[in-house]
Amino acid sequence: MRQKLEFFVIQGFRPAVRLFLAILFLLPAAAPAEVKVTFHSRDLGATFPHAFVSLKGVVDATGETVDTAYGFTAKTLSPAILAGSVSGKVQVETQAYVRHSKRHFTVTLPDERYHALMAVVERWRNAAQPSYNLNRANCVHFVGELAQAVGLDVTFDPKLMKKPKSFLIAVKAGNEARVEPPLGEDGGTLTAAP
Repeated sequence: MRQKLEFFVIQGFRPAVRLFLAILFLLPAAAPAEVKVTFHSRDLGATFPHAFVSLKGVVDATGETVDTAYGFTAKTLSPAILAGSVSGKVQVETQAYVRHSKRHFTVTLPDERYHALMAVVERWRNAAQPSYNLNRANCVHFVGELAQAVGLDVTFDPKLMKKPKSFLIAVKAGNEARVEPPLGEDGGTLTAAP
């Protein structure tokens, strides 16, 4: 019935317009816009942060393209980190840094969860200094709050707060029904990480 109606509507237009409309009717509907957040860790070493997130996709309401990664770290890496609070910063991670990380899981975000996540990023970015504390406000705490902002259940177990990989494994285990396999570099999903 719809095809007959479309045919009759199209007949009233010029040939070029009819051809354009016929092609338009055959095209699949556009996929809904969405942003995906992937949670990462890096093995301990000389680079920081060791836990961070990457975001990729399109914000539905605005059409804004998102392709970035955020972590939280000390502004200066020095032994002072071991003594107490130091100046901290939200850091935008490079693609190379993201590429060499362990991808744990991904969560698809409706716009409201994306905005909640970005509000946490901004709160940490604008925190009074000194804002980094190895025991109370490090990269794992930051990523844990981001996980909460996107609707995941998070336990801030003191034994895991300096262990990014173990912390993210625990978050994944506590949210199996809400997480997806990690998003790869090409935007496709990877085999689920342990």
